[in-house]
Amino acid sequence: MEMLVFGHGYSAGYLTPLLLARGWSVTGTTRGDTARVAAAGARPLLWPGQEDAVRAAIPRADAMLVSTAPSEAGDPVLAAFGDDLARARPRWLGYLSTTGVYGDRKGGWVDEDSELDGSGPRGQARIRAEAQWRQLAADHDLPLHIFRLAGIYGPGRGPFQKVRDGTARRIIKPGQVFSRIHVEDIAQVLLTSIDAPRPIGIYNVCDDDPAPPQDVIAHAAELLGLPVPPEVPFDTAEMSPMARSFYGDSKRVRNDRIKRDLGVRLRYPDYRTGLAALLEAEG
Repeated sequence: MEMLVFGHGYSAGYLTPLLLARGWSVTGTTRGDTARVAAAGARPLLWPGQEDAVRAAIPRADAMLVSTAPSEAGDPVLAAFGDDLARARPRWLGYLSTTGVYGDRKGGWVDEDSELDGSGPRGQARIRAEAQWRQLAADHDLPLHIFRLAGIYGPGRGPFQKVRDGTARRIIKPGQVFSRIHVEDIAQVLLTSIDAPRPIGIYNVCDDDPAPPQDVIAHAAELLGLPVPPEVPFDTAEMSPMARSFYGDSKRVRNDRIKRDLGVRLRYPDYRTGLAALLEAEG
């Protein structure tokens, strides 16, 4: 069995070993970091650069995962390989989207049937990309599955280093709440779906415990036995435009469907279990 990953990044790096253990081969595109892709056990292809090789891999793939971000111009995979994908016949096709498609709900709950109202250019681009993939799937009978990922954390993407070096901040915006997901749980959701495809499925991929970001930082400090970083009001915090934009959306995301339809049992159902595992793995 062969998997082709468009944009073999952080999440695909955790899915790949699970597939290899089952005898799959994995090919992943990258803009330049071929060593990172190879280290995960996948065959790297440069894209842009090796379009012919990517095009040749498409009809061989039993499964394909799309993990590239769209631009205002649309989805780059469809722009480059749409005709090839239309002729492909994979048994599973996954598209990694984000919970940003729901926009700001002022702390309220959303599920997969909620209206898509993504705020800002990134959210709107994701909504358009999802629509493009759904149209391609409808037109050519492709087994599309859409996974809307919450904020991703895991090894190398936890708060501990910033807490240790004193750069962590507990930014306080009243009412702000985020959903998040451990990367290993993303990998197990994808693997479970690959094992039992259910096109056309849409799944929120998040844990059970949406929480204010300052609570996560405080818990990380407590696990390390270090002082809890002081509070910094959001209005006066020095932040990049990108970082500040993430605080524009506040919502709680439901994950009932991955449990009910896929039978997933999260390894890290909340940030407390996830952070404890990260710290233990660090040694």
